[in-house]
Amino acid sequence: MHFAVITKVLGILLMVFSFTMAPPVVIAYWYRDGSELAFLSAFAVIFLLGLSLWLPMWRKRAELQTRDGFLVVTLFWTVLGVIGCIPFLFNPALDISITDAIFESISGLTTTGATVLTGLDELPRSLLFYRQQLQWLGGMGIIVLAIAILPMLGVGGMQLYKAETPGPMKETKLTPRIAETAKALWIIYVTFTITCALLYRWAGMDWFDAVAHSFSTVSTGGFSTHDSSLIYFDSALINGIAVFFIFLGALSFALHFAAFRSRSLRAYVVDPEFRFFVGLIVSYIVIVASGLWAYDHYQGNTSATLHHAIFQVVSFSSGTGFISTDSSDWPTYVLYFLVLTSFLGGCAGSTGGGMKIVRAALVFHHSLRELRRLIYPTGVFAVRFGHRAADDRVLQAVWGFVGVYIMLSVMFTLVFIMTGMDPGTALSTSAASLNNLGQGIDGVASGFGNVTDFAKWMMCFAMLLGRLEVFTMLVLFTPLFWRQ
Repeated sequence: MHFAVITKVLGILLMVFSFTMAPPVVIAYWYRDGSELAFLSAFAVIFLLGLSLWLPMWRKRAELQTRDGFLVVTLFWTVLGVIGCIPFLFNPALDISITDAIFESISGLTTTGATVLTGLDELPRSLLFYRQQLQWLGGMGIIVLAIAILPMLGVGGMQLYKAETPGPMKETKLTPRIAETAKALWIIYVTFTITCALLYRWAGMDWFDAVAHSFSTVSTGGFSTHDSSLIYFDSALINGIAVFFIFLGALSFALHFAAFRSRSLRAYVVDPEFRFFVGLIVSYIVIVASGLWAYDHYQGNTSATLHHAIFQVVSFSSGTGFISTDSSDWPTYVLYFLVLTSFLGGCAGSTGGGMKIVRAALVFHHSLRELRRLIYPTGVFAVRFGHRAADDRVLQAVWGFVGVYIMLSVMFTLVFIMTGMDPGTALSTSAASLNNLGQGIDGVASGFGNVTDFAKWMMCFAMLLGRLEVFTMLVLFTPLFWRQ
C-alpha cells in the first residue's frame, strides 16, 4: 500500500477542490448577499489543508495498484464530502450543526439530493449555487468513476464494461488514458448542461434558476433553489425539459459517447441496457398512471394524470427526486411503488443511483434461464445480454452485489426503525440514502431535518455506500484487505 502517494493524491484533490469556491464568491459579489467572506475562508482552509498533505510527499513517486485504488476512491468521496461542509458552517445566513452541514455536503456530492435545510427561497444565492454546484461536480465524478476506474477494480459486476457493453467500452477505458476518457465525458456532460440551462431559460426560468437547476437535472441530483422544487414554476414545459435531461443523465455516458462518435442514434437502439431501461420506464408509467386513474385522483383529467405520472416515474426511478406536484395524497401503494423503482435506478455509467439496470437485466435473464432448466433439465442455455453471452463469473459477481445490496437495504431500514421512525418512513429513508434518491415519503416527505443525528450519520454512510457501488467501500472493512 503506497500511503505516501495516496496522501499526495488526496492533497492535490483538496487543492483542486478549493478552487470550486470561486464561482460562489463571484455570485456573492454579484448579488451582494454577504457570503463572500464565508467562501473565501473556505477556500483558504481547504487549500492549506491540501497543501499540508501534498507538500511533504511531493517527491514521492510510485505506481498505484488496485488496492490503492479502492482507498483513493473511498477517501476522495468521503474527505471531499466532509470538507465540503465548511461553506455551510461559515455562512452567516445559516445556524447549522456540523452534522447537518456534513449531511448536506455529502448529499450534494453523491447527487442524493436529501436536504435538512428549509427556507431555501430566503437563503443567499451564492449558497444555493454552491449546493447545486456540489451535485454537478459529483455527477461528473460519478461518471468518470463508473466508466474509467471501477471496471479496472472489477467491483460488483462493473467488469461488465470490459466485455458486455457495446460501442467504445470493449476495453477498460473509452480511450487509452483515463485523462482522455475524462475529457471526452466532460465535453458531453457540459454540452448537456448548457443545453438544459438554455432550454430552462427559454421556458421561463431566470438565468440563476436555469443554470442552478440544469446542474441538478443533468447530474440527477434533485437539489432545488426553492422549497417546493419544480412545483414552484408550475410549468408543464419546464417539467418536460426536466424529464428529458433526467432521462439523458440516467443513461450510460459510454452510450452517449458511442452515439456522439458515430453521429447516429443507432447506438442507443442496439444497446440492450437502453432497451431494458425504456421498457421498465414505460411499465412504471402504466402502473402509476393506472393507479391514479383508478382512484380518479385528477377528476378525469387525463393530461394531468399522464404529466405527473411520467415526471414522478422518471424522477424517482433515476434517483433524482425532483417533484412536480404534491403527491402526499396520492394512493399509498403508488408512492411505495415509486420508492421501490429507485432500487433498480439508472443505467451503469450514468449519474443515476440504485443497483443499476444492467444488473437488473442480467438477474432477470438469468432467472429465466433457471426456469427453462426446470422444464428441460438437460438443456444448455446461455444468458444473453444483447448479442453477447454473459460469463458465469460476471453473473456470480452480479448476484453477489444484488444480495449484499438487498441485505444492506434491510439492515438500514431496521436501523432507522430503531431510531423511532415508523416502518414506512424507515424504508423510504433507506431508499432515499442508499439509492441516492433523496426524496422521501411519509414522515420524511418534506425533508430530513427532523430525523435524529444518529440517523443522519447512518444516511451519510448509506449515501457513500450507494454511490461507491457498495463493494468499493465495504472491502476496506475486511481484515484481508489490510493484511496483504
